[in-house]
Amino acid sequence: MILINLLPHREAARKRRRENFYAALGASALVGALIAGAAYVWFETQIASQNSRNQFLQSEITKLESEIREISTLQAEIASLQARQKAVEDLQGDRNMPVHLMNELVRQLPDGVYLTSMKQDNQRVTLQGMAQSNERVSELLRNLGNSSPWLVQPELVEITAATVSLSPRDQRRVANFTMRIGLKRPTDANKPAQGAPAGKVPAPAAKG
Repeated sequence: MILINLLPHREAARKRRRENFYAALGASALVGALIAGAAYVWFETQIASQNSRNQFLQSEITKLESEIREISTLQAEIASLQARQKAVEDLQGDRNMPVHLMNELVRQLPDGVYLTSMKQDNQRVTLQGMAQSNERVSELLRNLGNSSPWLVQPELVEITAATVSLSPRDQRRVANFTMRIGLKRPTDANKPAQGAPAGKVPAPAAKG
């Protein structure tokens, strides 16, 4: 016996394939939406976490900047106090400078040399006087340059020949001189000497 299927099986098969296709498409869309939602939530969480870290870092940076400004202010105050302290120490030390100057001149002044005037301008002192000879002036320069802890850098400015009348019958030739010397501050005089030794002082030539 022969059985014949008169139902439209091809249409039914196409309908089943179409339904399966739409079902798969809907499932894929749902899975894609779930994945996209999960990725969105994850990214939002990461962004929020990074923003929180950024805010923390910004607050710490603000604190550090405030501390740096405070440190800079303290450093400026310390520098100002140190400058004031040094100025006070210099003033206290400068009170004794005339005493040191007079003592050194008495000690270093050789026989036959006489001072007629002395003028101080800050750390430089100008001396004027007369000597029995040019050699006495050279000896004074050597003493001031090599033997004095308070007087430095002697410089002969001028030397001239002159005549001094001791009596109507006794006239002697002398050397009038002008020289400059540097005067050390007490804080500098207490420091150990540095640098090369002082050079030789040339003998001055007399002017007629």
